[in-house]
Amino acid sequence: MSYLDELFGLTGKVALVTGGGRGIGQVVAQGLARAGAEIVIISRSGADETVKKIHADGGKAYSLLADVTKEKEVDAALSEILKKSGKIDIVFNNAGTCIHEDTLKASIADWREVIDVNLTGEYIVARAVGKIMIEKGIKGSIINMASMSGTIVNIPQWQASYNASKAGIIHLTRSLAIEWSEYGIRVNSLSPGYISTPMSSDTPQELKDAWMPLIPNHRMGTPEELVGAVIYLAASTSGYTNGCDLIVDGAYHCQ
Repeated sequence: MSYLDELFGLTGKVALVTGGGRGIGQVVAQGLARAGAEIVIISRSGADETVKKIHADGGKAYSLLADVTKEKEVDAALSEILKKSGKIDIVFNNAGTCIHEDTLKASIADWREVIDVNLTGEYIVARAVGKIMIEKGIKGSIINMASMSGTIVNIPQWQASYNASKAGIIHLTRSLAIEWSEYGIRVNSLSPGYISTPMSSDTPQELKDAWMPLIPNHRMGTPEELVGAVIYLAASTSGYTNGCDLIVDGAYHCQ
């Protein structure tokens, strides 16, 4: 085994990725598989393409249908994972959504949709997996998807519900890190900046044009540039990293 494998290898680990059907979730799932983990993806719409990509690369993966906002569906999916894989060592809690809308125009239904998926959904998954890890004595790693929007307020678009949900994720992460540290479970969050994904391809060009001068690196990031951060948080080399919010945003939040 090489020194890098000792530091970052995930062989023998089972990694759960939520929302891994496309975009960041898909790319990170592939990266975790290349590091040696068996990948399980849960999503509302399926992740057959991601599973095929991992299999084509020589990795192990399968997917299950579940809505992270529905506790019974999550519990059923996790029960199936335990039957098939026996354990869960790593969670990349990635499923999310965003609505750009002025606060006075947005509906309460819009607010609830974003909060339900981004904050409550991550809480449901983290809570259910944390229970399994504690019961089985697994010293696992839970990586919650936050955003630089949990630290800064984006302009020129207005997205109060999204920003609030991601700020909530950062503090939820810290809370769970403290609560579960005695069990050897580490809980950290990842806060990307503007990342070029299929979701962002629907973003109006005028918004992207407004963002570029505000990003010190003067470009959007790629999903591939998040893989190393997730592998670090998932691997044993980050054993003393707990309750951390790792920001990967081209220095946007530093201004």
